Amino acid sequence: MRAVFVTGTDTDIGKTYVSALMCKTLVKQNLNVGYYKAAISGADNIKGSDAGYVKDVAGLKQSYESLLSYLYQDPLSPHLAARLEKRFVDLKKVKDDFNQVAALYDYVLMEGSGGIVCPIVYERDNKILLEDIVKLLGLSVVVVADAGLGTINQTSLCCHYLNSKGIKVNGIILNNFDENKMMHQDNLMMIEDINKVKVIATVASQSTELSMRISSLTDVFSSITKS
Repeated sequence: MRAVFVTGTDTDIGKTYVSALMCKTLVKQNLNVGYYKAAISGADNIKGSDAGYVKDVAGLKQSYESLLSYLYQDPLSPHLAARLEKRFVDLKKVKDDFNQVAALYDYVLMEGSGGIVCPIVYERDNKILLEDIVKLLGLSVVVVADAGLGTINQTSLCCHYLNSKGIKVNGIILNNFDENKMMHQDNLMMIEDINKVKVIATVASQSTELSMRISSLTDVFSSITKS
């Protein structure tokens, strides 16, 4: 089984939108692909959540219940939403639920909550950051970033942080990319050169498809051992 973790340089950077397009690309290739997210906040039900959006856009046949482990109604960071609802993420459940998806699909895309430093649980005696889940599951990462001004700094800081934690970055995807803008083209080249990581795809504003810059999207999914 092959899997990848999708994170973003910031909240609302287009991570869910890009995740949906990634899954859609694999589905169109008749590949057996599944999706998973540990925690989502700001939704009343799974169908109306980020996970439901990915399922519907990509045409996944996966059940709604298997898409995520924890759903919180308040539109807050998961650690705060969990505190208010007194219902905290448990790493064993996350691992078990991920493995259940991994047992059914050849490719699994796991989407993060917010940016990579997003706190999932942050209590006095129990602290879980998103990176802890990535390392627990042994995943490599694709970073979603905006194509515009400031992205060189934001993307480089994100990649540097991931590298410092021993998490491999398999690629970067630039959202809201305009191939006719010199700055966007320059940002792409600068990001690749500074971070020594390939921009694997770009996404034009409101596009329904990825514009691939590598031969196959499956190349960014790393083989992992089911445990």
